[in-house]
Amino acid sequence: MIILGVSGLYHDSAAAIIDENKIIAAAQEERFTRIKHDNRLPVNAIRYCLKEAGVSPMDLDAVVYYDKPMLTLDRYIKNIIALGEEADYLIDSKLDDVVINRLSVDRNLRKVLGVLGKEDKLYTVEHHMSHAASAFYPSPFKSSAIITVDGVGEWATTTIGRGTDEKIEIIKQIDYPHSLGLVYSAFSSFCGFKVNSGEYKFMGLAPYGEPVFYDLIKEEIIDIKDDGSFRLNLDYFDYYKGKYMTNQKFSDLFGGPAREMESRITKREMDIAASAQKVIEEIIILLGRYAKKITGEKNLCMAGGVALNCVANGKLLSEKIYENIWIQPASDDSGGALGCALYTMYEKFKVARSIDENDSQRGSYLGPDFDDDYIESFIKENSCVAVRYESEDDLCNTVAGYIDEGRVIGWFQGRMEYGPRALGNRSILGDPRNAEMQSKMNLKIKHRESFRPFAPIVLRERVNDYFVMEEESPYMLLVSEVQPDRRTDFKKQDTDDMLEIVNRKRSDIPAITHVDYSARIQTVTGERNPLIYKLTKSFEKLTGCGVLINTSFNVRGEPIVCTPEDAYRCFMRTEMDVLVLGHFVLLKDKQTAYEETGDMEGLYELD
Repeated sequence: MIILGVSGLYHDSAAAIIDENKIIAAAQEERFTRIKHDNRLPVNAIRYCLKEAGVSPMDLDAVVYYDKPMLTLDRYIKNIIALGEEADYLIDSKLDDVVINRLSVDRNLRKVLGVLGKEDKLYTVEHHMSHAASAFYPSPFKSSAIITVDGVGEWATTTIGRGTDEKIEIIKQIDYPHSLGLVYSAFSSFCGFKVNSGEYKFMGLAPYGEPVFYDLIKEEIIDIKDDGSFRLNLDYFDYYKGKYMTNQKFSDLFGGPAREMESRITKREMDIAASAQKVIEEIIILLGRYAKKITGEKNLCMAGGVALNCVANGKLLSEKIYENIWIQPASDDSGGALGCALYTMYEKFKVARSIDENDSQRGSYLGPDFDDDYIESFIKENSCVAVRYESEDDLCNTVAGYIDEGRVIGWFQGRMEYGPRALGNRSILGDPRNAEMQSKMNLKIKHRESFRPFAPIVLRERVNDYFVMEEESPYMLLVSEVQPDRRTDFKKQDTDDMLEIVNRKRSDIPAITHVDYSARIQTVTGERNPLIYKLTKSFEKLTGCGVLINTSFNVRGEPIVCTPEDAYRCFMRTEMDVLVLGHFVLLKDKQTAYEETGDMEGLYELD
């Protein structure tokens, strides 16, 4: 039995294909089109999934869409009615999107596939059920509580459910317009970051500030109950009108107009970020406690865009409410493609679920790969200068030496990651001991804001040597603190010069230590991540340090690289020093034949 799942027409379109107990392939459309957060029907991702599975559309037992368009239309119409005379912009801007694109998704999929599987029928699954299924079914749990939190599905914005074997039930939900995802996006937008793109920057900004607006937010904007449910004071928001996220009353509350994108970040924005983040963390912990109370489960699964808030996830983990927490690595809308396919497999077709003791996400390495023969042909066609290493040990020892020398490495291996995080297959790597590496990699290679932290890859067996953490974190979805004996005293409050704060040494692994001594951790093992584990072990053997800097292989505004061509272009047009394509190593100063000129800045719309 083979099922194709599709997400799209909101943001982060994707496709996923599964057989009875295996995820065969999954990928976001943006990786193929090179358009960040591409929301169009995922034509290229669908073609990739079919090719990877070796099937035609006629072989599919089901094609499934991750949303119920008629329920979305119901919300849209009721929203218009509620707005009355204020509905004009919503009608003008969203009518085609809601009525034409989503209601005709089956017709548009037929243009791509010809037929919609053996029954020539499109199945649909509710948005938050797709999220819940993406979290529970790949998890290593026979049963668990499930929490999903995002902007909005059809009506739901937050749900609590339970998964047992093949069954999922939604027990509680909060409906639009009361949305934790949308309020976080509203605060992010007010501080000058792009909606559905910049929320993770807003999260990264929070440790620079103090939560001085926390009480004000709770008094004026959001009413939080003991069970984690909440209601928003809509007088401060305009997102339900379709044009802006916040309004003049919101600006007045926070002492002036919104920050312009790309302008200087002030202490006000830092403090707003710290305050909003504290509110989010409080709600997530309350939801976690309530979900435990009503389900009695010892395990928790999470998905939805807010589940990518790894700081809140780390705080929830530290509360020890659950014995185990598993979070879908593609928690945003891209993961809905996988979730709706899995839900249909188990709910409609009654396939028995097989549980992997680690998880069945396969490291989230579910995208395209390119073997050394393909890479060698690419190198020859482009007159690249490269050295091939037949032995993985020789390759890793050589690259570890380059990292120890302070060089920045573009690392391209195996199958591309599914989800927004680079997990060691499409990564830029560096030395975490180098105090200048954070600002160097941000400004000269990633072309992004200097304040943004980098994440560590750490050997699983050494995670507690470096971080206040015992658990696995294979998908970079948990934040914890650097061990106290590795920290260096420093002050962040005596200046609002962010670059000066960034360059102050905070620990003996300063390049991955945020200003609050935190880090977004990825643990690696020889079983789940064999080559990046081997590289990290080589670096440890050489230096004694079992940690590497890991950031996604792209520049600001660009999707993570998919192909060797993408990787080489990014390498040559930034200040990366070394590119590793499979078993081939390319040094920047040896390359002479690259025809394109200029750098990567300006090629992509800023996120």
